[in-house]
Amino acid sequence: MRSRQALAFLMLIALCLSGCVSLNVPREPSQALPAADSAFGRSIQAQAAPYQGRSGFRLLSDSSEAFMARAELIRNAQSSLDLQYYIVHDGISTRMLVDELLKAADRGVRIRILLDDTTSDGLDQIIATLAAHPRIQIRLFNPLHLGRSTGVTRTMGRLFNLSLQHRRMHNKLWLADNSAAIVGGRNLGDEYFDAEPNLNFTDIDILGVGPVAEQLGHSFDQYWNSALSKPIGEFLSRLPSARELANTRLRLEQSLDEAQQQNHALFQELKTYRTQPRMNAWRKELIWAWNQALWDAPSKVLSNGEPDPRLLLTTQLAPELQGVSNELIMVSAYFVPGQPGLVYLTGRADAGVAVSLLTNSLEATDVPAVHGGYAPYRKALLQHGVKLYELRRQPGNGGGSGPHLFHSGSYPGSDSSLHSKAMIFDRQKSFIGSFNFDPRSVLWNTEVGVLVDSPELAERVRSLALQGMAPALSYEAKLQDGKLVWVTEDNQQLHTLTREPGSWWRRFNAWMSNTIGLERML
Repeated sequence: MRSRQALAFLMLIALCLSGCVSLNVPREPSQALPAADSAFGRSIQAQAAPYQGRSGFRLLSDSSEAFMARAELIRNAQSSLDLQYYIVHDGISTRMLVDELLKAADRGVRIRILLDDTTSDGLDQIIATLAAHPRIQIRLFNPLHLGRSTGVTRTMGRLFNLSLQHRRMHNKLWLADNSAAIVGGRNLGDEYFDAEPNLNFTDIDILGVGPVAEQLGHSFDQYWNSALSKPIGEFLSRLPSARELANTRLRLEQSLDEAQQQNHALFQELKTYRTQPRMNAWRKELIWAWNQALWDAPSKVLSNGEPDPRLLLTTQLAPELQGVSNELIMVSAYFVPGQPGLVYLTGRADAGVAVSLLTNSLEATDVPAVHGGYAPYRKALLQHGVKLYELRRQPGNGGGSGPHLFHSGSYPGSDSSLHSKAMIFDRQKSFIGSFNFDPRSVLWNTEVGVLVDSPELAERVRSLALQGMAPALSYEAKLQDGKLVWVTEDNQQLHTLTREPGSWWRRFNAWMSNTIGLERML
C-alpha cells in the first residue's frame, strides 16, 4: 500500500514539474484595428455606406468556396487578421493558409491567432514558432497549466481540473481588416474543405462585410483580452528564434512542393484563389440586411455549475426562439435537446409551428456517443409532430447509396458527415454559427454566430436544409404502430427500415453514453 502511495506521489510531483517551467511573456491588451486603416476596409465601408447600417452577406456552403474565401481574405488584408478557432488540423489546406498568413505578416499585417488549448496538445513549440514572427501573436484559451509535456501528463492534468478543462472555446471566426468576416461551423483542416480522402464534413459558413465585421471584432477582442487567454510563450522553456522560423518556412515550402507533385489535381483546385480570385465577384452578390452578432461571454467557462443566463448566446437568441409562429427549421450536427429543449420544441409544435430538424444519423455521425444522447427523445418529439430527418452516410467507395450533400468534387470517394449548424425562423430570419442544439453548446462551450433578418437569405439557408432532408439523402424517422421506423429512398423508390442503420460498434457507443448518463456532457 505504501509503495502505491509513493508511486502516486512521485507521479504527481513529475506532473507538476512538467508544467512549471515557463517564460514570463508580456501579455498586453489590444483591440481590433479600425477598418479605415486599410484601403480594403475603406472600400467595404464605401460599399456599405448606401445601406445605412446594414451588412452584406453571402453563404459559403460549398467547401471549396469556404477555403477560397479564407485564403482571399488573407490576400486582401492590409492592416489586420484576427483568427479564432477550436480545432486546427494539419494538412495541405492548413499549410497553404499558414503560408499565406506568413506572407501577410511579411507585408506588415498584424495577425492575432486565438486557439482553444486542446488544439495545441503536444504542439506548443511548433505553434510558437509562428509567433517568432514580429507581426504574429498567438494565444491559447483556457490553457492547461499542469503537465503539458506528454500526452499522459496532459490527460492527468485535465482530470485534476476537469470542472474547468471540459469547458472549451468552440468559436470559429475569421476576420480581415475588421471589415470582412467568416463565421460558421468549419474548423481548419482538410476534412472541412473537401480535401481529405477519408472524411469530409458538410458545413455552412457565412461571409459578412461591413458593420457585422466590426461587431465580431468586439467579440474577438473580448476573448483575446480575457484573463483566460495566455500567450503561447508562457508554456515554453525558451522562445523559438528567427532562425527556427526561417527553417520552418523552408520546410513548409518544401511540403507544399511535395503536395503539388503527389496530388496535383487537389493542389490545383485549392490554389484557385491565386489564379481565379472570386472575392470581387462575391462582393457584387451580397445580400444586404440588418443583423445581430451573438456570442457567449468568455467568462462563461468560469461559472460554478451552470452559467449565469446573462452570459449566454442562447439568452440573446431567446426572443427569436420564443417568437417563431409558423415554421422553425433547425440544422444541428449534434442534437441533444435535454428536457428544456424537449419542452421548447414540443411546445412550439403544439402551438401550431411546423418544426423540422436535420441532424446526423447513427451511421453518419462522427460522434456516436452524441447519438446516444439524442435517441431517447425521438419518440416524444415525433408524438408532438416534430419532424426528424437524419442525414445518411454520404458514401465513398465503401458502401451506402445516394447523392452527396453540398459536394464540390475534390474527393467524390469520401464519406461525409453533417457538421452544419443553422436555424431558420418563419422564413424571415436565419442564424448561422458554431452553436449546436445540445447541452455542451448551451452550458459548457463558448459559441459565436450571426442572426440575419433577410427573407432572401433565410430562403437560401432553408433550401440547403430541405436539400439535406430529401429522401435520397436522409432517413425520416417516423412512428409506425408506436415503434420507430426510418423512411428513405433508394433507386428512386421509397422504402421503410424497421432497424436503425448503423454498425454494432456505433450502436454500442450510443447505448453506452446513454447508459452511463453522459447527456449533460454531450
